[in-house]
Amino acid sequence: MTRSLTILGATGSIGRSTADVVLAHRDEFRVEAVVGGRNALALAEVARRLGARFAALADEGGAATLQQALSGTGIESGAGQSAVLEAVEREADIILAAISGTAGLVPTYAALKPGRRIALANKESLVCAGDAFMTDARRLNVEIMPVDSEHNALEHALAAGLNRDVEKAVITASGGPFRTWSRQRISSASAKEASAHPVWSMGSKINIDSATLMNKGLELIEAHHLFGLGAERLDVLVHPEAIVHGLVQWTDGAVTAGLALPDMKVPIANALRGDRRLRMELPRLDLAAIGRLSFERPDDDRFPCLALAKAALRAGGAIPTVLNAANEIAVEAYMAGSIGFYDIPETVERVCSTFSGRQISTPATVAEALAIDREARQTACRLIPAPVEAVQVR
Repeated sequence: MTRSLTILGATGSIGRSTADVVLAHRDEFRVEAVVGGRNALALAEVARRLGARFAALADEGGAATLQQALSGTGIESGAGQSAVLEAVEREADIILAAISGTAGLVPTYAALKPGRRIALANKESLVCAGDAFMTDARRLNVEIMPVDSEHNALEHALAAGLNRDVEKAVITASGGPFRTWSRQRISSASAKEASAHPVWSMGSKINIDSATLMNKGLELIEAHHLFGLGAERLDVLVHPEAIVHGLVQWTDGAVTAGLALPDMKVPIANALRGDRRLRMELPRLDLAAIGRLSFERPDDDRFPCLALAKAALRAGGAIPTVLNAANEIAVEAYMAGSIGFYDIPETVERVCSTFSGRQISTPATVAEALAIDREARQTACRLIPAPVEAVQVR
């Protein structure tokens, strides 16, 4: 049976990998809509490749370019927030949610419709508004399928038993580009060096989150909401080979792990599957050829962002929302050259400290989460030694 699919974030790395999966199974999917950010020509190209019925660009200024690029194809188009939400509202069985950052929160939340499946690659939906998002997903009978390789691996591993018998669920980190660097050397690292991820091909912001290990901290918060596990039962291991993506330690001492070569098409195919797995013509994992898998504990001294995220998860309330907002502003400032690498965790810690004493309750709605996000961004901007316009406040 053919299933309809809408791709949010179609021009990013996850969106491009999703297109490859769909094109390998053209008889199983019909693409209803594709959504992009600012690159009208790239969005038009993916819309044509996939035979989408509608293309929406978040940037209103690209409307004419998008329309012209799709002229004669029969593909409808629109631009601006209303067009993005129109794409979400169109009939689709599956929504692949891969818009990066807090910008993806509103359209991903709007995608929650009865009986739908959300293939979730936007972790901020759960970091910023996890309680509201998961409560409504359960109320509407929406199936949430994680696309991140780590959560996809945990989903497989957790299927081996019951949550009550989980002693520890562990996600892995490659360690990023600075895994073997000294703190002194890291302190002077440029944004270009931080963006050079040794394993995955991702956007600049996510690459830098990987360099600071904040990405793993956000993934712990995401895992908490996806799987209902408390902070005390979640952890991170550094695993440079990026073969073991997640593992579960059970109360009887057994361990179940999810392994795969580091290719995002594997978890995407799993998230899009129907009543059977999609066959993908990808290289197969050959453990004998790899020979050795290594693991090490994260170094909180060199990578304090992970410890900050763990503390935010333990604190709960609005602190995870604040953490994410402050981090997005700090990373933008770092990419702009306004601050250094270790100014990122320092900024995040100062902003979280500002909010922690106020005991703001957990956001019950997306609107509440966005209000907290906005205030946290403004607080972070005041701490950045650069013009506010250099670090956009949404």
